[in-house]
Amino acid sequence: MGRRTDALTELAGVVLDVERGHPVRVGIDGCSAAGKTTLADELAGMLRARTDREIIRVGIDYFKRAPELRTAYPIESPESYYLDTWDHDAIRERLLVPLGPGGDRRYTTAIRHANGQSLAESSVHTASADAVLLADGAFLQVPALVDHWDLRIYVQVSFDEVLRRGSARDQAWMPSAAAAEERYRKRYIPGERMYVDQIRPRALAQVVVDNGEPARPVLTIRR
Repeated sequence: MGRRTDALTELAGVVLDVERGHPVRVGIDGCSAAGKTTLADELAGMLRARTDREIIRVGIDYFKRAPELRTAYPIESPESYYLDTWDHDAIRERLLVPLGPGGDRRYTTAIRHANGQSLAESSVHTASADAVLLADGAFLQVPALVDHWDLRIYVQVSFDEVLRRGSARDQAWMPSAAAAEERYRKRYIPGERMYVDQIRPRALAQVVVDNGEPARPVLTIRR
C-alpha cells in the first residue's frame, strides 16, 4: 500500500473507534483547496469497505446562506466570506442536532446549491442509529458548531499552497487565472487567516492531516 492508503486506513480506524449512542458526526475542516472533499470521499470509500454501518457524506458548502441575505459585511470582503457565508443555524439544526444526543436522526444534506442559489427540493433522510456522518467544509470549528462534532479532523496546508491550488482550480469558472488569484489574495485567504488566528482549529481538532503532499499525508492523532 502507498503512504496515502496507509494514512486513510489509520484514519478510518480512528473514526470507527469513536463510540456514541447516536450517529457519529465527523467534521473534516480546513482551508480552501486543502483537499478536504477528496479526503472525505476517499475516507467514505475506505469505511464502506470496512464496515456495514451507514456512511453519510455531506458537503457543508450546500448549507450556504443566500447571497442576498449576506448583508452584515460587504459581499466581497474577507469578513463576509468567513462570518456571513454559511448558515450555521441550519447546519446545526437540520444536520448535526438531529444526529446527536436525543436527536430523531432525521437530517437534511443540503439547503441550497453550492453557489447559494435555492434548491427545488430539500429532502429529509433518516439515519441508522450507528451511522457515521462525514461532513467536509470550511470553518467547521467555529463556536456555533464545534461542540456538535464527535470527531474533528483538520486538513492542514500552507496558505501558499492554498493560493497555488485554489487559483489553479477556480480559474475554470472565473474570467482568468489572474482573477482567481486576486480573489484568493483579497477574500478567501484573509478570511481564512482570521479563522485560523481566532479559533486555532489545528489545536482543537483531534486529528490533523498534513496534506501538503497529498500522496504522503501525515497524521497527528490526539486520542
